[in-house]
Amino acid sequence: MPIPLKFLDKNEKERFIQQLNNQFGIKEIPWRIAKLGKERIILFSGEISDKEIFKLDEFSRLEGVGLYFAKIDEKTKDIRLSIEGTQLLKNQITKNIFELDDKQAEQWMMGQELNITTGKKGFFIMKFKEDFLGTGKISAEKISNFIPKSRRLKYKENKEANI
Repeated sequence: MPIPLKFLDKNEKERFIQQLNNQFGIKEIPWRIAKLGKERIILFSGEISDKEIFKLDEFSRLEGVGLYFAKIDEKTKDIRLSIEGTQLLKNQITKNIFELDDKQAEQWMMGQELNITTGKKGFFIMKFKEDFLGTGKISAEKISNFIPKSRRLKYKENKEANI
């Protein structure tokens, strides 16, 4: 059975944007927003109607039509932006940004947790120089990584150095 899709009405969209503003300083999303199941948030742009989207969903998963933008944490109800979500709205993000150094950025892109104490808690946007690299969850002793395995950097040993 397909996962149910629901477009946010005006009030739901306003509440969602208010939560994004509280968490990350984001004040505007000019596209249509849909919830796929209980947690996944998808953005839609273009001239395709809701009826056409529902018809397409009968044949194909909607991630092919829209952009996976965020996920709602089941426990806290906080928003965790996807990598694309952080990049799409990078000009609006002003809160809860964690700056990575060179070594941390490499570890992050390899999908590793960062075992550091920050004194912070919750979802933070990971930033390296001018690039946004997704969202991490900071706890007392680490930053949890949500980069999908298929998108992680692979470690490759320099074979010439071993000759």
